[in-house]
Amino acid sequence: MAGQHSGGFSLSKAQDNKAAKLGPDIPDDKTNTTDNFPKQRKEPPGPRPLPLLGNLLQLDLSRPHYTLCELSKKYGSVYTVYFGLKKVVVLAGYKTVKEALVHHAEEFGDREISPILRDINQGHGIAFANGESWKEMRSFAMTTLREFGMGRKAAEEKIIEECHYLIKEFQQHEGKPLDVMRPVNYTVSNVISSIVYGSRFEYTDPQFNGMVARVNKNMHLGGSAPIQVYNMFPWLCNWIKTREVIMKNIEMNIKDIKDLVSGLSETLNPQMSRCFVDSFLIRKQKEEDSCVRDSHYHEKNLIVTVGNLFAAGTDTTGGTLRWGLLLMARYGEIQDQVQEELSRVIGSRQVRGEDRKKLPYTDAVIHETQRLANVFPMSLPHITSQDVTFQGYFINKGTTVYPLLMSVLYDESEWESPNTFNPAHFLDENGKFMKRDAYMPFSAGRRACPGESLARMEVFLFFTSLLQRFRFTPPPGVKEDELDLTPAVGFTLNPSPHQLCAVSRF
Repeated sequence: MAGQHSGGFSLSKAQDNKAAKLGPDIPDDKTNTTDNFPKQRKEPPGPRPLPLLGNLLQLDLSRPHYTLCELSKKYGSVYTVYFGLKKVVVLAGYKTVKEALVHHAEEFGDREISPILRDINQGHGIAFANGESWKEMRSFAMTTLREFGMGRKAAEEKIIEECHYLIKEFQQHEGKPLDVMRPVNYTVSNVISSIVYGSRFEYTDPQFNGMVARVNKNMHLGGSAPIQVYNMFPWLCNWIKTREVIMKNIEMNIKDIKDLVSGLSETLNPQMSRCFVDSFLIRKQKEEDSCVRDSHYHEKNLIVTVGNLFAAGTDTTGGTLRWGLLLMARYGEIQDQVQEELSRVIGSRQVRGEDRKKLPYTDAVIHETQRLANVFPMSLPHITSQDVTFQGYFINKGTTVYPLLMSVLYDESEWESPNTFNPAHFLDENGKFMKRDAYMPFSAGRRACPGESLARMEVFLFFTSLLQRFRFTPPPGVKEDELDLTPAVGFTLNPSPHQLCAVSRF
C-alpha cells in the first residue's frame, strides 16, 4: 500500500543526549503542597528547585522542549518546573493538553506574556495580550480575515497567483543548488500582505526584504539562551545585547508599518474596504465619530496586530513549507509517490483546494510534515485565569502553563512511530486519508492559531504546485541521508540552513 513507506526521521543522537542531560541529581519534590489552607492542596510534582536558579541546571535553554519532554516521563503529564524564580506547570501528552485547552478553556485561556514579548507588544494586538482588548482584536481580526477570503476562494486565488512567482524564482536557478528560505518566506509573506495591505510586494522591494529579514531574525533570536535568561531575570536587560537587537528590529518594522498604513489612509474610501488595514481605519473613524470611550481601535493596536499577522504569516507557514521540501529531498521514495499521485490525479493543470480529497497520500505527507516539523514545540505559554484543580492537582491563579505541543505530536500512545517520518500515520488500511485527534500543530481551544485555515490552504497549494513541477534533491555530492534534519534554534523550529536542487520535471 502506498502509505506504508515510513522514512527514518527520528531525533538525532545528539538531540537525545541533550534531552537526557538533566543536570545534577537534585532531590525530587513530590509533595509540593500549600500550607496556607486548613486542608492541604496537592500541587503538581517536579524536581526540587535551587534558590534563584530554579531548575535551570536541568534545562537546555536553547532547546527546552526536549528536556521538558524528558522530565514528563519522570514526573507525569502534569508537573512543576522553575524557570529561575518563575513557577511553571507543564502539561504533557495529548489527553492532558486537550483536557486543559478545550475542556478547561476558561481556566487555562489567558496568555502568559514574557518580558521580551511585553517589550515588543506592550499589551496590544492579538497574539500576546489579554482582557477586553485581546477579545475585541481577535474577534475583529477573525471576522475581517474571513471577509477577505481567509480559507476561501478569494484567498485561494491570491495563493495560486503567488505560486507562479515562486515557481519562476526556482526556475531561474536551473536545477543548481539554492537556499529556498528567502523565496519561500517572500511567497508566504506576500499572501498575508495582500490581505493585510491589499497588495503584494515584489521580491526585490527593499522595504519588504527588510521586514521579512527582521521577522526571521527576531524569531531566531527569540528562542536563544540569552533571551531565555532575560525572560527569567528581566533586571539583566542592560547586559542582554540580544534584546537590544530585537527591539531595534521591532522599531524599524513599526516605522515600515506606519509608512504603509499612512499610504493606505491617504486613499481610504469608507464605502469600500480594500484590506485589513482599511477595515481597521474605517472602524476607528466610526468609533471616533461616535465618541466611543476607551475604544480599542487605536494606532497601537493596529500596528501591533498587523505586526502579529505579518510575523505569524511569514515564519510558521514558511518554515513548514521548507520542512516539506527538505523531507522530500531526504526521502526520495516518498517524493516519488507524491508525484505519481499528482500526475495521475491532477496532471499538468493547476491544483485547487478542492483537490485535497482526491490526493489522500499527498495530504497524509503534508499532515505528517506538520506533525513531525513540530514548529511550535512548547506552544505559546498560557496563564491560569483563576484557581483550578486539574487532574487532582491544585494550580494557583496566575500560574504560567506550558501546553507541550511536542509531547502531543510525538505522543507514543497516539502515534505508531512518533519519531519517524511516516505518512501512514494519516492513512487507513485502504490508503484513504484518516484524521487523527492528536494532530494539533495549531494548538487548540480559545488560543488556537486564528490563521489555521489560511495556513493549511497555503501549505497544500504551495507544496503540491512545487512538487508538480520540480524534483527536489540534495546538492551534488550530498547523499539523501546526509541532509541535516536538526532544527535551528529559535522561537519556532525551522530547518537549519541548507541548500536543495529544484530540478524541473518538464
